[in-house]
Amino acid sequence: MTSRLNYPEIYRTDLGTLEKFPDFPPRDDMQNTLYLHYDGHQPVLRRHLGNEDTTLVLSEVPVRWTPSQVEGHRIPDLMIAFDVDVSLIIRQNGFSIRDQGKPPDFVLEVASESTGRRDIVGKRRDYANFGIPEYWRFDLTGGTRHGAPMAGDILVGGVYEPAEIIEIEPGHLHGHSIVLNLNVCWNHEKLRWYNPATGEHLLP
Repeated sequence: MTSRLNYPEIYRTDLGTLEKFPDFPPRDDMQNTLYLHYDGHQPVLRRHLGNEDTTLVLSEVPVRWTPSQVEGHRIPDLMIAFDVDVSLIIRQNGFSIRDQGKPPDFVLEVASESTGRRDIVGKRRDYANFGIPEYWRFDLTGGTRHGAPMAGDILVGGVYEPAEIIEIEPGHLHGHSIVLNLNVCWNHEKLRWYNPATGEHLLP
């Protein structure tokens, strides 16, 4: 889990009224959200992680330093955050690092033809700048869009370092998420979550 952090001085303001994120236009390519919803990843993670009042598990939620920040927002395909005010995130229509006092703990991007390059360059840079401890990428094509079927980055000293990815068997890759205490899996083109404590995958 992340510690509370100091956000840049430029975004320090006193909140007189509730700031809200703008309504972002729908994306042309929404297969990422459909992919995550179709296999029920959000419900199974919510059930496993618990504490729905303080643990956020959502897709397509914008994140930036403040709701009024003009540039630099990102909208992860999957965002997980512990010890946050979930009701405030819903009321603000997004995740404000300033107002939560911390960044999200985990973000994941599912590769699409239109976003593959941004996922491995711009988003990787911005998520590190936000202080997000883990950034994972999943490419259901096997690597044609991200360069690898699956990759994870762990924030070390403000810089992302690659997580170890282990090939369990052909077509079955595991990488361990420290903040979730789960293995993120590329399992024959499927995204799966493996609990090393029980030796079983989370059931969708």
